[in-house]
Amino acid sequence: FVPTEALLGNPNPLWRRLDIHPNGERPMVFQIFGSDARQILQAAQRIESWGADIIDINMGCSVPKISEKGAGVGMMRQPKLVAETFRLLSKHLQVPVTGKLRLGWDESSQNYLEIAKIMVDNGAALVALHGRTRSQKYRGQANWDAIAKLKQSVNVPVLGNGDVQTVIDIDRLQKYTGCDGVMIGRAALGNPWLLARIDREQLTFGEVTAVLRQHLQESLAYYGTADGLATFGRHLKKYLSGLALKPFLPALLHAESVAEFEERLCVMETAVPPHLTIAELRKIPHFSLPPALS
Repeated sequence: FVPTEALLGNPNPLWRRLDIHPNGERPMVFQIFGSDARQILQAAQRIESWGADIIDINMGCSVPKISEKGAGVGMMRQPKLVAETFRLLSKHLQVPVTGKLRLGWDESSQNYLEIAKIMVDNGAALVALHGRTRSQKYRGQANWDAIAKLKQSVNVPVLGNGDVQTVIDIDRLQKYTGCDGVMIGRAALGNPWLLARIDREQLTFGEVTAVLRQHLQESLAYYGTADGLATFGRHLKKYLSGLALKPFLPALLHAESVAEFEERLCVMETAVPPHLTIAELRKIPHFSLPPALS
C-alpha cells in the first residue's frame, strides 16, 4: 500500500513496503494508490520489474488525507479517472491489474456497480469489494448483499471483504455471496493462522508464543534490533488481545534489548499455563503479575 508519488522519486523508506521475502508466498500483489492516471502508470511500470505478479489499485482507503485528495475511495467519485487508469495499465503492463472498492463515498452515492463495470470494461482482472461506504469507515455492519450483487454483475473473480474475523466467517461470506475469495485485513494482525483457516481459539498459549517469537525474529532480521523491537510492539498487542495479560504488556513493550524482551516474555510464560488453549485462557479473569515485572 504505497502512494504513487513515493514510487516516482528517489529510493525512500516507503519502497520497503514492496520488498519481497525470498521464501515468500506467491502470487505477490503490489497495491498502490494515486489520483493521476499517468503517474499511476509510471509507478506501476517501475514496480512491475520488482517482482509483482499482480498490481492492485486501492480505491477503498477512507483516510481523509488520501480520499479527499482524489485517491483511495476518492477515485470512485471520478469515473473517467478510473476508466483511464485501468485502460492505461491494462495496455502497458504485462501482469494482471486488479482493484479494491468500497460501496461508494456515502449512503447516497453507492456507485460500486458502475465503477466495477468501468474497471472490467477497461481490463481489470479482478474486483475486491469492502462492504462499507467511505463515510462508514469501519463502523456498522459490512453489506454482504452488495458483494453478492457485484458477483452477479461482473464476469471476473470477486473478492469479498468486511467483518471476517474467524474461519467460520470466511465460509459464511463465501456461501452467502458466492464470491470467489475473501480478503482479510485487520483481523489477521496477531492471528496469522486465520489465513490458513486455523482457529486461533483452539491453539495453545505455547503455540501462540512460538509463532510470536518467530515473528519477532523476522522483524529483527528485517528492521534491525532497535526498529525491529519498536515495530513489533503493535503486533505483540494483537497476539495477546482478548486475554487478561495487559499487566505484562508495559514491561514487554519497553524492553530495550532482545535479551530483555525474551527474559520478560519468559516471566509471562511462567504465569500462564502453556498447555491451555486461547479459548480456555479467555475464561481466566486475571493473572498475577510476578514481582520481576511489578
